Amino acid sequence: MKKRKTQTVNPKLERLLEYIYVIVGSSIVAVAFNVFLLPNRIASGGVSGISTIFDALFGWEPAFVQWAFNIPLFISGVVLLGGAYGLKTLVGTLFLPFVVFLTSDVEPWTLDPLLGALFGGIGVGLGLGIAFRGKASTGGTDLAAQIIQKYTGLSLGTCVALIDGMIVLAAAIIFDIERGLYAMIGLYVTSKTIDLVQVGFGRSKMALIITCKEEEVREGVLNKIDRGVTKLSAYGGYTDQVRPILMCVVDQTEFTKLKQLVKTIDPSAFVIVTDASEVLGEGFKRG
Repeated sequence: MKKRKTQTVNPKLERLLEYIYVIVGSSIVAVAFNVFLLPNRIASGGVSGISTIFDALFGWEPAFVQWAFNIPLFISGVVLLGGAYGLKTLVGTLFLPFVVFLTSDVEPWTLDPLLGALFGGIGVGLGLGIAFRGKASTGGTDLAAQIIQKYTGLSLGTCVALIDGMIVLAAAIIFDIERGLYAMIGLYVTSKTIDLVQVGFGRSKMALIITCKEEEVREGVLNKIDRGVTKLSAYGGYTDQVRPILMCVVDQTEFTKLKQLVKTIDPSAFVIVTDASEVLGEGFKRG
């Protein structure tokens, strides 16, 4: 198994970095909103989507609309959900509309609604992903979804989808169907970008190896690939005999080497391979 030096992080420095993540993430979301989403009338969910609709209907300043929704939602979250959000989420809740206000005069980077939806979704997802890495959020409808979840028993994903779905539907009615479709594209791109920021670009492979030569395979993985192996107890469904399963996780670059190793030792081995989006621990990245 590959070794890494254990690093101790100063708790104060780590907390400072978390606040920096929230501030930087909120700033990216705000800029993406002003240069991509708002000028193209892309209301892809969230409080920013609501502020886009209100701007089109009444000409209300989006930053003020976002404050008007975010602050009561944050207070409701603290009262109803127990105040688990803390100061960092409050910073995000207040700072994002502030940057929206500061950058409201920035010229749009594109007036093509498709480009606005795509790059606006990327920008919002990037910013939210960074804020989430700071163990906080930017408030808004995420808090509303958690409140609904508590009192309805619905899953959090369902609550978020319901709220964002209603905002996108409102956009389709107020603007047109095409803008609603663009909003759905933006919402999808945002969710995928958040996943990418959270998980990273690295991909690993997890292999489950069923072989009659488990000891030779285990030694080969340990010594030739320098990865750890976990032996799982299992029974063959047909033979009803004990058939241990070897589980190991390798980098993409090591997978071909693992496959060749198993094939050389036991050509009849049964191997199941799946993607491992994120692997934490020794030899991989630390949590």
